[in-house]
This record gives sequence, structure tokens and C-alpha cells, in this order.
Amino acid sequence: MLKHKNIKECIILITFFLIVISMYYLNISIPCLFHKITKLYCPGCGVTRMIDALFHFNIYKAISYNAYVFSLLILLVIYLIICLIKRSFITINNKIIYVLIIIGIVFSILRNIPKFSFLAP
Repeated sequence: MLKHKNIKECIILITFFLIVISMYYLNISIPCLFHKITKLYCPGCGVTRMIDALFHFNIYKAISYNAYVFSLLILLVIYLIICLIKRSFITINNKIIYVLIIIGIVFSILRNIPKFSFLAP
């Protein structure tokens, strides 16, 4: 049986996906303020284009726009499938979250180095 907190998390996640899908169909894009101010790419730069590529089933293009968030999306889908199979949410260890944050920071740094320009959106 799902707990009250888990139901709230499901509602938030579903709402997020509905907003993303609505933004796609309404052709609304979110400019990256970090990129506009610093001219550097943040970990989220290219996500809107990545989602657009996913809606067109262009996986290669989606990965090229933002490989980090694409990987997180795959992990999220796997997590949700496991939760559905077990019929309960699995708690994620804080160490895993810290590792994902560190990977995001490293990804941000690398995508702004000319040698790793293939990581830029």
C-alpha cells in the first residue's frame, strides 16, 4: 500500500511530466539564465532540446543535447519500473545523490572545456 508521502511524490512527478509535455506542444522553451549571464553551459543546458528530440524518437540527438540528464532520465524510468513491480517506493541512499551531484558538476565543467565540446548542447 502506498503511503501518503509516496502518493504526493507520484502526483508531483506526474504533474512535472504533464507540464513538460504541455510546454512541448505549446512550443514554450525555457532560456538558461546561467548561460545568458556567463556564456557557460550548466548541467541543465540543452534539456528542452533533449526532450524535443525524445518526442521525435531521436535518441542520438537527445543524448548529444544533454547526456547527463538523459542518463538521469533513464535511471528514473528504471527506478519507477522497479517501484511499480515492488508496489512501493525504494529509498535512495544519500551517498548516491551526492555522487549524482558530483557527476553533474564534473559534467558541467567538462562541457565548457574546448577539448570536450562534444558535451555542449
